[in-house]
Amino acid sequence: MRELDTVNQVKQMSLEEALESQNVHAVFIATENRNHEENVRKFLEAGKHVLVEYPMTLSAAAAHELWALAEQKGKILHEEHIELLTEEYKQLKKEVDGKELVKGTLHFTGGSLDEQRFGFPSFSGIARLTFLVDLFGDLSVTSAIREEQKEKNYSKLTVHFETKNKRPLTWIEERAPAMKYAKQVNFHFSSGIVDSVPIAPPAAVGPFMQDQNLFARKLLGQVSQEELAAEKERILKCLDIAEEIRQLCGQWNLKSDLIFRSYSVTRIIYIIQDAHMCLFIPSTSTHATTVHLYWSRGK
Repeated sequence: MRELDTVNQVKQMSLEEALESQNVHAVFIATENRNHEENVRKFLEAGKHVLVEYPMTLSAAAAHELWALAEQKGKILHEEHIELLTEEYKQLKKEVDGKELVKGTLHFTGGSLDEQRFGFPSFSGIARLTFLVDLFGDLSVTSAIREEQKEKNYSKLTVHFETKNKRPLTWIEERAPAMKYAKQVNFHFSSGIVDSVPIAPPAAVGPFMQDQNLFARKLLGQVSQEELAAEKERILKCLDIAEEIRQLCGQWNLKSDLIFRSYSVTRIIYIIQDAHMCLFIPSTSTHATTVHLYWSRGK
């Protein structure tokens, strides 16, 4: 554990001390993603309110369990989502509001992440998924593709959605060493195109503090039950979608590093019990070939 100095006459305490202390009523959890679930559970069971960075957990089932535990204990469980609090996003939402979507794409790029520590890309990238759900409402997954080049530490997740109005949306989450952090949008509406996130001056209060202030308002009972219910529904819906994407990419019973030698096989087709089709398409390498998965509902 990192040693910190005393701040405002408050001394650093261990995890065990924080769990047992009667003077600790709420905690902020900002650890590696893989540790979120365990720490949230410990503090809820100890009767503490919890603010946790996204993603709350690395599985949808665990998130539902933790939310039920928080409600059982009568405690606030708050998942941080600062991507919805930036001035750029607020301006984008104003530009999008009320427009009829024709089609759209959100393409995120960034440096590599250790999947063991930060989770499958649909979880580590849940900020982008939340971004789309908040802008366009309920989304249904129509297909998902995961591409990897492990020797280059490269990963690309491509997910296709449909809105309630059957309009197509695409989310691309692409990562590689030294890849530039960027978020590109291309939303086509019946009235025109939005092809960039607007530039907006920073707010007097930054998004992290805005999020912490929202958490404090919840603790003080200043957030309506309707707002709390809507936020819970959005958070759990996004985690459910993230889980669905992971499963569709074959993570539930297929090793992500499954290797085939590239003989004359160019395509292997499996029909699984729920009538979904998975196409495993090898790359063109003459040696070991990483297997990629394509899934399409009802095809």
